[in-house]
Amino acid sequence: MMFRTRALPVIAAVAALAGCAKEGELVLDQGVGITSVLTTCPAVGIPDYTGDITTFRPGEDRSTASLDVTAAMTDLRSTCNDSGDQVYTEATFEVHARRTDTRGARSVTLPYFVTVLRGGSAVVSKRVGEVTLSFADGEERAVATAKAGSYVNRADASLPDDIREKITRKRRAGDVDAALDPLADPDVKAAIARTRFEMLLGFQLTEDQLAYNVRR
Repeated sequence: MMFRTRALPVIAAVAALAGCAKEGELVLDQGVGITSVLTTCPAVGIPDYTGDITTFRPGEDRSTASLDVTAAMTDLRSTCNDSGDQVYTEATFEVHARRTDTRGARSVTLPYFVTVLRGGSAVVSKRVGEVTLSFADGEERAVATAKAGSYVNRADASLPDDIREKITRKRRAGDVDAALDPLADPDVKAAIARTRFEMLLGFQLTEDQLAYNVRR
């Protein structure tokens, strides 16, 4: 499964962030008009191909004629509380669904996952939840809201003091490393990678459902 996310990055490169950084965040100047902020809060996003789900009527036919329910995640929002030793992130999202057979009232329950990744690949945790959509008789569409939360150890999401010192140390003209970018240092890059966390949400798809999303 591919884990390219469609959300805010952990290191945001916009000048306006300089005025928005909170206490404890590391603000890095990287040239004229560009500022990066390292934060303990994880990035939140939906991995490619997991934000949609399609179910079919019983049988082998997987053509559009056999479509049963299609649904998509949208309006993903997140909040983060990083005031304690455990950084808590909560995400809310909507699920918009459509059914092909509108006869009768019907409830459809769809599974979704929430995964925390560290350094872009290491799975820290994964949980599966459910969201239920209720179709009224004669109605083609339904909407439901769901939420998920996760915890990250604040110490794991924070740069060690020696790495912070390497990045923020004032360098004077004539210093041996005055012209060197501290963010290019392999130790610094590795340390930053270890503090990068992502909270990813998507539908808990079967192999066939994932393959269908990739193909279309």
